[in-house]
Amino acid sequence: MKDRKHNRIITTKLPAVTVLICLLAAVYLFVVRPAQLHWGATAGEAARPMPGDDLVPAPTFCATRAITIRGTPKEVWPWLVQMGYRRAGYYGYDLIENLGSETGIRSADSILPELQHPRTGDVLPISTAASAFFGPMQQDSYLIWQGKTTAPSDGSFVWALYPIDNGHTRLISRVRLHYHWTEPRLLLLDIFTEFGDHVAVPKILLGIQARVERRSLQSLGSEAIEIAVWVLALFEFAAALVLLFCWPRWGSAWALGLATGLSLLFVLYARVPVWIGAALSACILAGMFLISSLSPLRGGEEE
Repeated sequence: MKDRKHNRIITTKLPAVTVLICLLAAVYLFVVRPAQLHWGATAGEAARPMPGDDLVPAPTFCATRAITIRGTPKEVWPWLVQMGYRRAGYYGYDLIENLGSETGIRSADSILPELQHPRTGDVLPISTAASAFFGPMQQDSYLIWQGKTTAPSDGSFVWALYPIDNGHTRLISRVRLHYHWTEPRLLLLDIFTEFGDHVAVPKILLGIQARVERRSLQSLGSEAIEIAVWVLALFEFAAALVLLFCWPRWGSAWALGLATGLSLLFVLYARVPVWIGAALSACILAGMFLISSLSPLRGGEEE
């Protein structure tokens, strides 16, 4: 009996899970990822050569993102140069990016004079576990972070300012990374960057915009709810994969796995108001309980 059940899992459920993962990967690679790589940027901005492109000549990951800010390059520049861990923060998801920082969990909401004069070659703390370096920079024009001071670098992050008129500026960021395929520890960080960078950088750009334009900033409570929605969506997807092996009606479980996977991609990358993501995750969670009550884990006919 056990051998029969084992064979049924191998011949039916494992291929179903494989198809599900491949389908969601295709949605990410061909729908989500291309849009996120050029978030806010025009085709011309994505194709434009930028300072620092030569630091990573053949990147595995290349993303160009942009935002229009009501302000001059001179007004935006001070917010750029003071960014960093144990510095002014990143103006994004403070609860994640500033965790453990001696300067506090909240990113700065004012200009910090003591952080306004970095020099090329200075160490730039990125997190508790990593550091980069300030690369070439030109005041009120561009600032480069780079992974190594020697060429070629394994990564570069460019912040460039392009005035539109007397009162508006385009802030363009470009990330170029060379993945560490032969170094497992660094490759794990690269994989995290592959999925997390799409979430973090647009939030940073929006945070800079809000500070330059003196808009109200997102509260830590609202940010915590947003992060909790991500965690819930991830939990729902993981639970759906487990239930795919447990539920007799695996066809329904497969559909649920697809729904939870798409929901996870949506709440991470759609950048909709947090209540929409919360409502979606709550509906899926309710659906999981409803289907499980109609289709118990043991007994019943398989689809």
